[in-house]
Amino acid sequence: MNTKFIAILTNQGAAKLANATALGTQLEITQMAVGDGGGTLPTPNPEQTALVAEKRRALLNSLSVDANNSAQIIAEQIIPENEGGWWIREIGLFDKEDTLVAIANCPETYKPQLQEGSGRTQTIRMALIVSSSDAVTLKIDPAVVLATRAYVDDEIQKHAKTRNHPDASLADKGFVQLSNATDSTDDTLAATPKAIKTVNDDVAKRLLRTDMPVGIPLPWPTDTPPAGWLKCNGATFNKTKYPLLAQAYPTLQLPDLRGEFIRGWDDGKGVDSGRNLLSSQAATSIAVALGAFNQYHGIDTDSAEIGVYNPSYAVYKAQTTQTSTGTTYRAVRPRNIAFNYIVRAA
Repeated sequence: MNTKFIAILTNQGAAKLANATALGTQLEITQMAVGDGGGTLPTPNPEQTALVAEKRRALLNSLSVDANNSAQIIAEQIIPENEGGWWIREIGLFDKEDTLVAIANCPETYKPQLQEGSGRTQTIRMALIVSSSDAVTLKIDPAVVLATRAYVDDEIQKHAKTRNHPDASLADKGFVQLSNATDSTDDTLAATPKAIKTVNDDVAKRLLRTDMPVGIPLPWPTDTPPAGWLKCNGATFNKTKYPLLAQAYPTLQLPDLRGEFIRGWDDGKGVDSGRNLLSSQAATSIAVALGAFNQYHGIDTDSAEIGVYNPSYAVYKAQTTQTSTGTTYRAVRPRNIAFNYIVRAA
């Protein structure tokens, strides 16, 4: 015949629970006791006011509502390894007034002591069906109870999954919330790499605009300008695409600096008056005084050198001494190195 293991409220426990439910109060269960049943497995009796043979009584570790059955409560107690030397066959729950409110039998198990060479921590659980689990509560002193490893692991896991943690501050450690904001002054938020990159990129652009404004032409050593730059080749550009460049060049056309030198604008100085900004200027010839020549006739072929163009006179050798002066013109350019002029467009 199969042995039945049951847990029931005692008559006193049922009466107290009914009273708590009616008054809207709670029955405070504080302790659990275990006993050996006097050597045999007892059958719980609601008339009982004590265990058959109590061996140990101590505070409960936990009292919770069964997650799968809201009408069932689960009481748990930990017996440390240094207590034992007896069998466990019966379990009782007591309230704060030491009244036995529930009783149960359980599979027989021996709880050894360390002195016996086999110590273990024993977990005792009682599942009890009540009419209202809201009317039952646990009243314990957390300083004198033990917790199972599973209980601790579960509680830590629950805590880790919650967001009920202190916020970090400039003085204390804690949780922080990530933020992509780049204009916030909140010192409890942590900037993401995206926010930092956005700020760095913005600073780099601002420095570039400050140190090298849009529209400035620069010599570049390759035939392809870098990103954000255009060649100064006289091309037109789109105002919508390059709004800042349009402020520098309202005609929406870039200057053509191919093969050209840049000259400082006169700006009222009087050296090169009558010029407008970005206006072009043709080259001029340079007048050179060549001095006097005596006793020559015919064309002086010695002057036919590279760079001499269109002489305005010729001297002929004569029988009489003659003196003649005149001017001629020579095209002049300085030594130079060719660069590709580019303009910052964005």
